[in-house]
Amino acid sequence: MKKQIKNILITGASSGIGEALALYYAQNGAENLFLCGRDRLRVPRVERLCRKHGVHAEGRIINVRDRENFANWMRICNKEAPLDLVIANAGVSTSAETGCNIYNTFETNVLGVLNTIHPAINIYRKRPEEQRGIVAIVSSLAGYHGMVSCPSYSASKACVKAYGEALRGRLCDENIQVNVICPGFVRSRITAQNTCPMPFLMDADKAARLIAQGIENNRGLIAFPFPMRMAAWFGSVLPECVSRVLFRHLPYKV
Repeated sequence: MKKQIKNILITGASSGIGEALALYYAQNGAENLFLCGRDRLRVPRVERLCRKHGVHAEGRIINVRDRENFANWMRICNKEAPLDLVIANAGVSTSAETGCNIYNTFETNVLGVLNTIHPAINIYRKRPEEQRGIVAIVSSLAGYHGMVSCPSYSASKACVKAYGEALRGRLCDENIQVNVICPGFVRSRITAQNTCPMPFLMDADKAARLIAQGIENNRGLIAFPFPMRMAAWFGSVLPECVSRVLFRHLPYKV
């Protein structure tokens, strides 16, 4: 039986996929949206856009790396409206592979995801099984194989992809739904900085629709677009001696 999705919390909601998901749900039956990000101008803007569709939306400036603060905020949101869906979407690109940037990437893309999904799981476990909700983890097709062009980013996304896939099986008997999302290139402030080719570049609203439909249909791995997914999968199963040569010739992001 499909789970009801009315009250939704989204991290990284100030732009890109997070903003598009917020607007999608605002237009498609959500009652309460809890949105967070770090941009003090864009988060209130997304909040206002969602409210125009008649949904109750609350924006919060908060860093997912702040474990205690974030967990406390989620508990407050859940008291206001019992959460049905928590989307761990916040993430950063690495840019130059400096020590500072590498640590920032892992702290946001990995620890930030853990700081998002585990408070949600703890909340769900306190409910009767039939009332438990969904956690959705945004990874990337870059997580299928370590990328020479973006080692830290691809490794961080590989980590949350594997963790989410394992959690899905582990939490299934507890009636807690877990979905892992692996988009290809989606228009956003992050991809706007890319200088490398971006095949099958997709608008954020289309990506949001595919993600929401995948969550509603409880697809374990929501990966798109299909040609990029197949290419990523193929690269992941190649012998190391072949993939090493192939991936080292891919263009670097600057």
